[in-house]
Order: sequence, then C-alpha cells, then structure tokens
Amino acid sequence: MAAFKTLDDYDLTGKRVLLRADLNVPVADGKVTDATRIERLLPTIREIVKQDAKAVILSHFGRPKGKVDPEFSLEQVVPAIVELTGHPVGFIPTDWVDVSKVKEAIDAAPAGSVLVLENTRFHKGEEENDPELAKRMASLGDIYVNDAFSAAHRAHASTEGVAHLLPSAAGRAMQDELIALENGLGHPQRPVIAIVGGAKVSSKIDLLENLVTKVDALVIGGAMANTFLHAGGLGVGRSLVEKDLAETANRIRDKAEASGCAIILPIDATVAWHFEANAPHRFYGVDAIDPDGMILDVGPGSIERIKGAVDDAKTVVWNGPLGAFEMTPFDQGTVEIAKYVADRTHHGKVVSVAGGGDTVSALAHAGVKDKFSYVSTAGGAFLEWMEGKALPGVEALKR
Repeated sequence: MAAFKTLDDYDLTGKRVLLRADLNVPVADGKVTDATRIERLLPTIREIVKQDAKAVILSHFGRPKGKVDPEFSLEQVVPAIVELTGHPVGFIPTDWVDVSKVKEAIDAAPAGSVLVLENTRFHKGEEENDPELAKRMASLGDIYVNDAFSAAHRAHASTEGVAHLLPSAAGRAMQDELIALENGLGHPQRPVIAIVGGAKVSSKIDLLENLVTKVDALVIGGAMANTFLHAGGLGVGRSLVEKDLAETANRIRDKAEASGCAIILPIDATVAWHFEANAPHRFYGVDAIDPDGMILDVGPGSIERIKGAVDDAKTVVWNGPLGAFEMTPFDQGTVEIAKYVADRTHHGKVVSVAGGGDTVSALAHAGVKDKFSYVSTAGGAFLEWMEGKALPGVEALKR
C-alpha cells in the first residue's frame, strides 16, 4: 500500500478539489509551445470532472518575484488547457490577499467546472510558505490534490502548506511518477545500472554519492567523465574538465568500490578540434587523447561496453547525455544507447526510468521519449529525488 493517499481514497462528488498543477510551461507569442505537463494533468482533471466535482487549479508560472506582473499571468495558458481537455475552462483573476471574490466565483460555477486561478507567485507568501496564504488557499477547496511532482522539491504555500490543512492526495501523474521512481531506485529489480552524463561533476556530486550506494553499476559519460579520467591520471587535451574536483571524483570511486558498485568510464572517445557540428573528428583510446583535441562524445568501444552493462541489468536509471548531443555527429553515443535501452524495455528485459532537463531533450532527439518505462518531466525534483533527498511536496502527502 502506498504511503500517500490517491484519488481512489476519496469520494469527490460535488467537492471543490484544489488541484496543484505545474502549468509553468514554455510560452512564445502568447502560445504554449510544449504542452507535455498539461497533457500529464488530463487524467486527473477528467476524473474530477466525471465525479461532478470542481477542479480548481493552482500553479506558479515563471518568476514574477511576489508581484503582480501581466507577463506571467496564467490566463495565457488557459486556451491550451481548453484545447487538450475539450472542456470549457474558466479563468478567475485572483487577489491572493483577499480571496472572498474568488470563493464566490468558485461557488457560483456549476458542478464539473474546470477553473484556473491566477499565478500563485503573484504573492510573496507563496515562496515563503506563508501559513496565512496557505490558509486562504485552503479555504477555496474541500480536498487538496497535488499533481505537480516537478514542483515537489519546493516547500511553498501551494505545494506544502495547503497539504496540511485539507484532506490530501496525489493526483494520477504524481502517483505514476512516485511508483516509477520507487521501481527505479526505491525497490528496483536488480541488477540496477545508472547512466549519468552531463557537463559538470560539481552539479551532481550529491547525485553520484547517493547512486553508488544504491546501484550495481554506474556509467559516467558526458564532460563529467573527463574529470574522472583526469583524476585517474589520464590526459584529456582541451576537453571540458573540472580539474579541481579530481579529489572528489576519486572519493566517489572509493565509495563505489566500498559499496560494491562498478564504475564504468569511457574506454575511447570521439575527439574533435573545434566545438561545432560536423567538425572533423577521430576516435582515440582514453589513454592517448590528442593534447590539442576535445572529447565530445564516447567512442564506439565505450558504446559497446555500455550496451553490455545494459544487457546485464533489470533496471536502468538515466540522467544526462553521454556527449554533446545537440551537435551531429557527437550525439551518436547518446542516441545509440537510448535506442538500445528503449529496445530492451520494449522486449520486457528492463524497466527504464529517465529524467532531468537535458535527458528528456536527448531522448526526444533519439526518438525514444515514449519508449522508456517512464520519463519524468521534472528537472530539479527528479534530481533531488535521485540524490536521496526528501521532497517537501511528497512528504506533505504522507499520512
């Protein structure tokens, strides 16, 4: 049984359901350009509406710094919700200092309404988790449902404060995410391998230190692998490298060894002399990198070695690309491994969980975003969960 309640635990009939969503979506010229987060919200909205309850949506949008700023109004997101739900959606201009008129508008709306309130960050108390603001928010609903995992690492009034004031539950997207994460690292099928890439070790020290205690093998790629190679006494030419973190890299390797976690580093690399798409390039063993060259991707030998590790795994957790995937041909390592994991997933050989900003873009670029067991659209929350940190928005749902 889950440690948190879900929509299955409540009769929503006729209730005002305060639904915390993440409508912080990219908008250009007044139009939503990527509606993934809204799409993930649809099952929860449909379930609320089906029970003749009112879905009263709370969300932040951008960084208005606690002030009312029309540029960050959630009204511009409403047409996208209408288009995706095929349902009328009301927008309620919201004064977060006095919510009496908002309450009247919610009460006047018919059963089965979908209503969007104004940006929660138009009041500075949102990010301060102000108890008075949380009370005002809570007064607008009968039940609180959090379906915004991507904001769960923030202890804000609308993500954490309200959850303590109303009967609370995880929405369907939050529920799916928590189950997927539990399958990825909580109680996974073993062996588990983690694939971690990206530019900097410095931004992922906590992540790496937590993973080596949880997984059976850790594949390190991207520019962060250069720091580990340098720490091992190898030359990395003019590659991106954090030389001052050599000691940290060695500490992580020692911790991995003590935990019985194999660290898999590149054995060869794709090296170029200019950081640009289709730049002339050659493959080098990592013990013989050209001093004037830059490592921009893992090499063919490394790709085969990573595939071998995936073959041995029952669970794959992925965060970060293996090379400069935005530029051909330095996307090859990321694309080949992503397709390989997707194929193993399709054939029921592995459970694959991926997340983090660049990861979603990289998997989309490889054409396999929908072919993993679960891809998290949460950036910071996914990373903090992988680091083993408690997420306030999730902890508040536990009873």
